[in-house]
Amino acid sequence: MSEPVIVCDRLCVEIGGARILHGLSLSVYEADFLAVLGPNGGGKTTLLKVILGLMKPTSGTVSVFGEAPGHAKGRIGYVPQSLVFDRSFPISALELVLMGRLARKRLMQRYGKEDRQKALEALEITGLAAFAGRRIGTLSGGELQRVLIARALAGEPDLLLLDEPTASVDPDMKTTIYDLLDELRKHHTIVLVTHDTGTIGRHVSRIACLNCTLDMHEAGSTLDRASLEQLYGHPVDVVRHRDPAGMATSKHYDHA
Repeated sequence: MSEPVIVCDRLCVEIGGARILHGLSLSVYEADFLAVLGPNGGGKTTLLKVILGLMKPTSGTVSVFGEAPGHAKGRIGYVPQSLVFDRSFPISALELVLMGRLARKRLMQRYGKEDRQKALEALEITGLAAFAGRRIGTLSGGELQRVLIARALAGEPDLLLLDEPTASVDPDMKTTIYDLLDELRKHHTIVLVTHDTGTIGRHVSRIACLNCTLDMHEAGSTLDRASLEQLYGHPVDVVRHRDPAGMATSKHYDHA
């Protein structure tokens, strides 16, 4: 087995006296595609922030590429859950993607030819090369998510962290984003926070069920109603349906 990319050992995080993560031990290896599944408030985004070095654990240890979180930021691409910005601000898709190169630049250093080339390549990978000059305010939710993924790719990361990238997109665009992630996993280690319980099983290598504590499921595992109710802490309905490709999938509905 390859060297681990991320190692969490007995990780605990408390905020304002509230326990967010407790005793979490997790290893993510090169070429893993790990889905992190769990209820709102279960600690999923907190885990990503700890890995990024944006939040310090209360106890336990975390290493990323063998270093303390925050020391390997040039090797990590991050797609946040939401991007708050003025959609009327006159910035193009290419200019937004170029921001992914900042980790490789010195303070006040201008973008160069290589930066623009890498940004254009990232837009090509995400299927948005034709949108390079488009104002971000004119993009749909799914197009903007792809631009944010391109921004993360422009930094040439080894590890991709994505926080619910399909949360605000329509079903057809959601399918294309998962198809894109299937391609990206060939060259990147991926950690994906998601609520898509019925979709992820066809794409990821492992599932981490997180609600303060962690329960791992290996490839091929099935999350049935009982497993989901234990994870979410309340009754859920699992409804079978067919995706646009005609494959049977499932979706859960909370009763909370």
